Amino acid sequence: MIAVTGAAGFIGSCLIGRLNALSFEDVIAIDDFSSPNKLKNLNNKRLHGIVHRNDFADWIDANHRSVQHIFHLGARTDTVEKDRGIFDRLNLNYSKSVWKKCAEFGIPLTYASSAATYGDGFFSYADSHEIIKKLLPLNPYGQSKNDFDKWALTQDHQPPAWQGLKFFNVYGPNEYHKDRMASVIFHAFNQIRKTGSMRLFRSHRTDVKDGHQSRDFIYVQDILSICIFCMQRRPADGLYNAGTGHARTFLDLVRATFHAMDQDPSIEFIDTPADIRDTYQYFTEAKMDKLLSQGYTVPFHSLEQGVKQYVRDFLRDGNYY
Repeated sequence: MIAVTGAAGFIGSCLIGRLNALSFEDVIAIDDFSSPNKLKNLNNKRLHGIVHRNDFADWIDANHRSVQHIFHLGARTDTVEKDRGIFDRLNLNYSKSVWKKCAEFGIPLTYASSAATYGDGFFSYADSHEIIKKLLPLNPYGQSKNDFDKWALTQDHQPPAWQGLKFFNVYGPNEYHKDRMASVIFHAFNQIRKTGSMRLFRSHRTDVKDGHQSRDFIYVQDILSICIFCMQRRPADGLYNAGTGHARTFLDLVRATFHAMDQDPSIEFIDTPADIRDTYQYFTEAKMDKLLSQGYTVPFHSLEQGVKQYVRDFLRDGNYY
């Protein structure tokens, strides 16, 4: 069996869809299953069973001999949440419990870290273990992810194989429930469809033009390919960036969304909200050499390819993956 935490969420549900497409049907879905909107992500998925996240440790104790891999993707991902206690409980301590069970029972583990660990990028966006202790995330979410990465790297008792994937800006189907935390493409599509135009955050730095804030946007299908690679090929233990290696501007992204919707671009700029202005990242770009050196060869979708598929195959008709 393959266990997926965060199974009803965006990336977790997409991963189950990919596993099903690869004929893996003995999948155990782990989540709290309290959100009706998230549960829609699991419609038509073929599952061996579901387990509440609070019962997962006991479930592993009873079923570990049948588990071949755990994907730990469940987390609190709200970047504007300030209560560190929530992140300590759901991101740090829960992840420690999953790690310890994998180490105890010899289960390979792939878990979700985040590019938010890099903060403003002062120490680069290289997935070198040497810089992990130096990183200064800009919010409690990023700090919780970095705290777990640091903890994992100090453990003598480890799973037989493990990878921590630093997800960059992931977009794609099954994020309908994420509200404010959904991708800019999701918000752009809905805003364009409603008003015919799109508002982007104005730059509050003199060295960056409006709309030229940049991110390493990665289509969720590429994230799924990296996850499957980790399960099947077992690259060397450690932390890996999960981006495309190419930063693109928000103007590029929105123009691609207009094009996918067969509309001419109409873009205006508004002030970045005050509650996120001081922690706003103006540039992210994954260094991908480490993953590629382990034999990963699947081509990444370009921004234009990913946006077109997302808009036309999913957003336009409200489809799920």
